[in-house]
Amino acid sequence: MTVSGRIELMAPAGNFESLQAALDNGADSVYFGVDQLNMRARSTVNFSIDDLQEIAKRCQTKNVRTYLTVNTIIYDHDLSIVKTLLNKAKEAGLTAVIASDQAVIASARAIGLEVHISTQLNITNIETVRFYSLFADTIVLSRELSLRQVKKIAEAIEREQIKGPSGNLVEIEIFGHGALCMAVSGKCYLSLHSHNSSANRGACKQNCRKKYTVIDQESGFEIELDNEYMMSPKDLCTVDFLDQVIAAGAKVLKIEGRGRAPEYVATVIRTYRAAIDSVAEGNYTKDKVKEWMKALETVYNRGFWSGYYLGQKLGEWSDNPGSNATQKKVYVGKAIHYFQKAAVGEFKIEAYDIRVGDKILVTGSSTGAKEVIVDEMLVNEQAAERATKGDDCTIKLPFRVRMSDKLYKIVEAQ
Repeated sequence: MTVSGRIELMAPAGNFESLQAALDNGADSVYFGVDQLNMRARSTVNFSIDDLQEIAKRCQTKNVRTYLTVNTIIYDHDLSIVKTLLNKAKEAGLTAVIASDQAVIASARAIGLEVHISTQLNITNIETVRFYSLFADTIVLSRELSLRQVKKIAEAIEREQIKGPSGNLVEIEIFGHGALCMAVSGKCYLSLHSHNSSANRGACKQNCRKKYTVIDQESGFEIELDNEYMMSPKDLCTVDFLDQVIAAGAKVLKIEGRGRAPEYVATVIRTYRAAIDSVAEGNYTKDKVKEWMKALETVYNRGFWSGYYLGQKLGEWSDNPGSNATQKKVYVGKAIHYFQKAAVGEFKIEAYDIRVGDKILVTGSSTGAKEVIVDEMLVNEQAAERATKGDDCTIKLPFRVRMSDKLYKIVEAQ
C-alpha cells in the first residue's frame, strides 16, 4: 500500500521503454526480470544484471518501488547465479525480490533483501499466508480466488495481526489486469511436452493460444466446438469493479504485461491510476468506467472478463489468436534532432506518411511512450500538410525526444 493509503499500482517493465512509460503514467511500483530466471524470460527482452543500477536510479527519482522477479524453478546449477543476482539487487537498492523457490527466499533473507511471494506458489488460504509471513512482507494470492475469498484472508491477517519480517502486517497482492493462463497459477506443462520448452522456466511457447479441433480417434468424428480457441482465456480486467477489489482488502494491484509494448504499459497504467484515484476520491462512476474500458480496448487485449473474482467457476475464452485492440501502430520513422528552446522534434520519415491531424506515438528508452496529435509541421523547412518517405519533418511536441526514438502513427485496427 502507498503512503497515501491507496492501493499500490504495480506496473510491468520488460525494457527501458516500458519502464519509463510506467514511471510517466503513475505507477507506484514496477516489477521486472533479469536474464533467464523469471517467468517471462522468453517473452520479452528483459534487463541485464548491469541495468539494475539505472533501473533503481530512475525509480528512486520518482519514489517508485522496484521489484525483481526471480520466480522460476531453480536448479542446483542456478544457485550461484541467483546469489550473484540478489547481491547485485541489494547493492543497487532495489526494494524487494518476488520469489517462489525456497532457495531464492532464503538467500534474499540472508542478505536482508525484502521478499514478496510469487503467485507461482498458488496461495489460497490463511494458514499458508501465516507460514510465508515468516519470510515475506507481501504475498501474491492465487488468481483463481474470488474476491470473497480474498477478503476473508485479508480480514484474517488484520484480526490475527499476521506480520512479516518487517514487523508490519502482511500485505496482499492480486492481479488486476492482463493475460491469464489456462493452468492454475501458470503451472503449465504443454510447452514442455510439445517443444521441450518449460513454461516454468520462463520459456512458454503459448500452445494455449492456438486453434484446436477435437477428434474421436475411434470413429474419426470431429466434435463440434463453439470456439476453436478452447484453451485461450480472455484477459483479466477489473477496472469496472475496482471499488470491490479495493474493498476486499488487497493492498497491491498488479498489472500483467512484461512482454507488452510500452504504449500498452502507458495506457493501462494511466487508466488504472485514474480509476484508483477516483475510488479514493469518491467519484468512481459508471460513465468513467465506460471511458476507461474504451481506453483499455485500444491496446493489446484478447477480450476482457472478470476472472474468478466475482465467483465465476469457469473461464471465458478468446475467439481469435491475436489482439482485439481497436487501434494499432505503424512505423513512420525516427527522431534525428530535438530543438530544446523551440520544443520541436525533427524526424526522418522512413516508411508510412503522416499528416496534420494524425495521432503519433514516440517511443524510446528514455522517452517511454508518448502520444500527441500533429497540429502543424514543417516538411523540408516548409509548412506542409503531409510528410512522406524520405522527408525530414519537424513537429512541435510537449515532450522531449532523443536521437533514434521511434515514430509511429496510430490508426484504427482493421
